[in-house]
Amino acid sequence: MFDACVTTLPSLAPTTGEVAHPLDRAAWSALTGPHASFALGGDRARRYPADVSPFAAVAADDDPLAWAELRALYATDKLAGLAVPAGRPWSVPSGWALEGEVPGVQLVSTDALRSYPDEEAVVLGPADAAEASDLVARTEPGPFRPRTVELGTYLGIRREGRLVAMAGERLHPEGWTEISAVCTDPAYRRQGLATGLVRAVADVVRERGDVPFLHTSAANTRAIRLYLAMGFDLRTEVRFLSLRAV
Repeated sequence: MFDACVTTLPSLAPTTGEVAHPLDRAAWSALTGPHASFALGGDRARRYPADVSPFAAVAADDDPLAWAELRALYATDKLAGLAVPAGRPWSVPSGWALEGEVPGVQLVSTDALRSYPDEEAVVLGPADAAEASDLVARTEPGPFRPRTVELGTYLGIRREGRLVAMAGERLHPEGWTEISAVCTDPAYRRQGLATGLVRAVADVVRERGDVPFLHTSAANTRAIRLYLAMGFDLRTEVRFLSLRAV
């Protein structure tokens, strides 16, 4: 669905002076909040380590110094994942080139979402990273790196010892947790595995007192219909960007 360097998350802060919802700048909210222990950077720009996530964010998208600092953070691996709310004027900052852009949507859970544990699900950890990466490569749910499983709880379903479906936690702004990497091996689809895992991860998120949210491509209408039917509401449209430091 997405190139490995395209983030599916609103990472850019609003123009200075505007009041933002935490999910309007989810990556920044996470990197300066519950995920601060992962953060590389400082007060103006932050990113995740390359083996954790391609996501990055700046404190204010009209601050040239912030973009310069972010560029320095990508001096080696070059590619950064960012996103901006759809409909808001935005231009590629100095020192960066646009590599790709995908329209997307952000959805948040409502009281209608029924969440509960999945008895078949197992917790995935670092030892499962290679198998999880292989499943992601075959199903393309979005960016996933060797240490992505460290961002939160990841649950999977195995059949005959093989990982065939998974979902987990990604960005974690204070009070919110993103459900991500929702994927199922093509041979095991239409069995409700992904739906059950989303409900199970949502249950973990709610037990912590957070509100589940998620992102997907605007073109993935089947997934959007499923999430709406499950009890998520469309909150906003986003533009998913991949930028290269030049």
